[in-house]
Amino acid sequence: MVTLRLHPADIKLLRDLWRMRGQALAIAMVAMCGIATLVTMRGGYEALVEAQHTYYERYRFADVFAHVKNAPLTLLERIREVPGVSDADGRVVFDASLDVPGLDEPASGRLVSLPVTPGTGLNRIHLRSGRLPEAGNRLEVLVSEAFSAANRLRPGDSLFGIINGRKERLHIVGIGISPEYVNEIKGNSFPDNRRFGVLWMARDALAAALNIRDSFNDVAVMLAPHASEQRVIEQLDILLAPYGSLGAYGRKEQVSHSFIENELSSNRVSGTIIPAIFLGVTAFLIHNVLLRIITLQRAQIALLKSFGYSSFSVAGHYLKFALLTVMAGGMLGVALGTWLGQGLAKLYADFYHFPSMEFRLSGFSIALSLLVAAFSAVFGAWLAAARVLRLAPAEAMRPEAPAHFRPGPLERLGLQRYMPLPVRMVLRNMERNAAKSLLSIVGLALAVALMITGQYTFDALNEIIRLQFRTAQRDDVTLSFNEARDLSVVHNLAALPGVLRVEPFRSLPVKMRFRHRMKKTAIMGMPPARELRMILDNRERPVELPQEGIVMTKKLAEILAVSAGDTLTVETLEGKRKTAAVPVTAIIDEPIGTFAYMSNTALARAMSEPETASGAFLAVDPARQAELYRALKSVPAVGSVNLREATLQSFLSTVAENMRINTMVLVAFACVIAVGVVYNSARIALSEHAVELASLRILGFTRGEVGRMLLGEQSLLTLAALPVGCLLGYALSALLSDLLSQELFRIPLVVSGRTFALSIGVVLLSAAISGYLVWRKVQKLDLIEVLKTRE
Repeated sequence: MVTLRLHPADIKLLRDLWRMRGQALAIAMVAMCGIATLVTMRGGYEALVEAQHTYYERYRFADVFAHVKNAPLTLLERIREVPGVSDADGRVVFDASLDVPGLDEPASGRLVSLPVTPGTGLNRIHLRSGRLPEAGNRLEVLVSEAFSAANRLRPGDSLFGIINGRKERLHIVGIGISPEYVNEIKGNSFPDNRRFGVLWMARDALAAALNIRDSFNDVAVMLAPHASEQRVIEQLDILLAPYGSLGAYGRKEQVSHSFIENELSSNRVSGTIIPAIFLGVTAFLIHNVLLRIITLQRAQIALLKSFGYSSFSVAGHYLKFALLTVMAGGMLGVALGTWLGQGLAKLYADFYHFPSMEFRLSGFSIALSLLVAAFSAVFGAWLAAARVLRLAPAEAMRPEAPAHFRPGPLERLGLQRYMPLPVRMVLRNMERNAAKSLLSIVGLALAVALMITGQYTFDALNEIIRLQFRTAQRDDVTLSFNEARDLSVVHNLAALPGVLRVEPFRSLPVKMRFRHRMKKTAIMGMPPARELRMILDNRERPVELPQEGIVMTKKLAEILAVSAGDTLTVETLEGKRKTAAVPVTAIIDEPIGTFAYMSNTALARAMSEPETASGAFLAVDPARQAELYRALKSVPAVGSVNLREATLQSFLSTVAENMRINTMVLVAFACVIAVGVVYNSARIALSEHAVELASLRILGFTRGEVGRMLLGEQSLLTLAALPVGCLLGYALSALLSDLLSQELFRIPLVVSGRTFALSIGVVLLSAAISGYLVWRKVQKLDLIEVLKTRE
């Protein structure tokens, strides 16, 4: 029979852990939350990166893209000969208006041609169900998975599409996904899988429908290893310019890929800042607990050193206490983080369409998480353990010298006479242990800050909805035409059923240059008298578009590094490709997109073209919406229809669900910090003042009075932490708002009074629970045992 024999120091360690199990558990729980956050974010990041990389590589996702009006297929050979080009595909792409069964509103579909030889080319299709469309059958389509799921479409169903002015009945033969549309987004909008989808057709069928049999209007290019993307784009622009190219662009500007990259960037930011807060609090708690243990065990430390234990061995004993406590929480954090990460991966799988996505926690991530936990334990324990190294055995055998007290601010100001004795005792103790009190305030302030950070995203979301979708966008329906139309189209639209007001707009794709910076975007030409789409300044006042000049969003101005008064070089990317110098007259702040605005008259004059319309904003009679939708489904000139409320719902489903889950987790974890800090601070205070409290009990003070003295200090610390936490939370929200800003979507810095109140309330409740636990300890205080303690 094998007998397990522990070293005497290890037996002492286990006794210390058991005696301080409540405090050790609180520290372990805080460490668990920090490591769980790190594991969740790191694991989700790895799962998304792995799924993306595998999908892109296996299905040959292109590196460079370009759209043209009409280019001959023979041009593909010249494109393939460009240095740095590995392969090139010429495709036919067309945006059509769709009539989907069961959907009252008109939908939009992007028709994409399939290679002549199935399973070849770039941006290959992964078939989920059914089969590919057969060559020669011009009415068969393969439908994207997200669109089919949102509209409950299956192989065998059919829908109608207006292709080149003709309404065609399209037969669904399969469901598929493509690396080009991992997230199905049209333009700079948000995913709306109910009203926008991708449909693939046989190349000969789609080319015949558009009368471009021996041509292509879209090209995808794969780069050779180590090729320069910028040089390839420059060469492509030269080759494609005669064919009406809007300019080639790389993956980083491809909408679906950009959306995923933004998510990965947000994941990295959240996965760094939030775990750092938790592990910082863990180090603080470890420091406080070990400092008190070492103070109470001075005599034991002296005996250990007298019996031959080196200072480093004794210090190592206390480091073990920290490591065991934090690493236990770390391992629980790995398990919790794995569970949360699996939920995050499932959320990603519902949102991003990959052939497969699994949450696999790598050995590197586990090692990194535990290493970070160990670092926080050692960092917190080191300052306390350093006292052991400096403590000589003879000095440690004596009780610690009493602190030297001097009159404080209360006494010098004569305020003590106006305060009850318990309050004076609490304030004096806080004043004489200012460093410890300050650290406790910081710990509690971090809990408040974390709560505010989790909640402020909802305030920002509500602000975006109010400002963008209620104040600036007042139209009910936005129409986009297949091509620019004469302004007489306004009268035709006004005659449609239910239309109350029509405001045309011109969306002109351009290339803006300022010094060495360049950005491809679109200028919105709008009429001077507008009611349906407002441009607002920082005070939400309508901005009048100047007769000469351009108004742009703050994000676009930052990209180009321009200010009001600077002059841009603007090159149109369609038609005759005119170039004009346009002054920047104003910069506005909008939370969505990177847009520029001009008066439609000024835009036409600057580009030397007649006034035309790319689309129109409509105000619609709610009672006749269904009638209007039916009419729009049969209008050949309409390429797409966007509904304001549908866009809002899409925005909410895209952003709000993720925010809700993150907030719930952050609230729970913030409560753990509050409980851990208050409980540990109160328990340490109880151990420090046990003799005084017991003496007060013998002198006639009641349990309630003694308990209030102990918890009064924690109450004052908590109250002092609240304003600090509010300021810290606001600063942290501002930091995240800046770090998470993207071209497509920015989070405004808005923190409501409700968020502050809720955050304060949750932390106060957590502190009250901790106080109750310590109160029970006070009630069980053994007076005789405490007074026997050697000081």
